Amino acid sequence: MRENRLRTLWKSGGAAVNGWLAIPNSFSAETMAHQGWDSLTIDLQHGMVDYQAMLPMLQAISTTDTVPVVRVPWLEPGILMKTLDAGAYGVICPMVNTREDAQKLVAYTHYAPRGTRSFGPVRALLYSGADYPEQANDTIVTFAMIETAKALDNLDDILSVEGLDAIYIGPSDLSLALGCRPVFDEVDPKAAEAIDHILARAKAHGVVAGIHNGTPEGALARIAKGFQFVTVSSDARLMAAGAQQVVAKMRAKTAPASAGGY
Repeated sequence: MRENRLRTLWKSGGAAVNGWLAIPNSFSAETMAHQGWDSLTIDLQHGMVDYQAMLPMLQAISTTDTVPVVRVPWLEPGILMKTLDAGAYGVICPMVNTREDAQKLVAYTHYAPRGTRSFGPVRALLYSGADYPEQANDTIVTFAMIETAKALDNLDDILSVEGLDAIYIGPSDLSLALGCRPVFDEVDPKAAEAIDHILARAKAHGVVAGIHNGTPEGALARIAKGFQFVTVSSDARLMAAGAQQVVAKMRAKTAPASAGGY
C-alpha cells in the first residue's frame, strides 16, 4: 500500500506543513500540490467544494507525493466513508464534542473488527494499491476537531478513544466558544491558554496535535511548541494576498495620486 507520509513524518518526530483548499477546481489543487506541501486538505465544510468537485481535486493531488486529506462537513458516516473510498488518506471531522462522537468517528473510518466502515474502496484501490483492504486501518489518519467549550470539558475522554490518531484545533471557533475574538494566530489569552492545554493533553495521550494558522510565522511558533500538523492559510487567501501585492506595486508606480485607475 502507498505510504502515508504523515505517519512517517510523525514517527520521526517531525511536523507536517499542510495547505488548505477551498477553491473547487482541480487545476488550482494540482498547482498547490506541486508547491511542496506535505499534505493538502480539501475543505468540504467551509470551502466552496462539494463531493463532485473533490474527486478531480484528489486526482490532481495524486500527481505528486502530497498526502490528500479531506475535512468533511460533519460527523456523518456516509460522507466519511465516501471520502475515504475516493482516496483520501486522512479525514478531519469538525465539532467532535464528546467521547461518543470520537468513538463514532473512529468506527466510521475503520473496517471491522475495529469499526463499521462499509467496504467499497473504488478509487482508494487505484490510489493506494491492491492491499488497501488489509492495510487501510493502519494507514488512514483520523483527526477530531477540538473547537468548542464542550469538547474542552470532555478533552481527556475524547483523547483516550482508541484509534483516534490526531486532533485538529480550529482557533476561530474555539475562540468564539470562549468569548474571544475569532482569529487564527494572535489569539486572546483565554484561547491561548486553552490551546496550550489541548496540546499538553494530546501529548500526554500520545495523540498528534494539529492547528490552523494564518501565517508561516504563526505556524512555525506552534511547531516550536510541539504541534506536528500545521495549516498555513488557504489557496483562496494566498491567491488574494499575492494578487493584492501585485496590484499595490502597480498602483504605486503608475496611478496618479488623485486617481484610482492606472
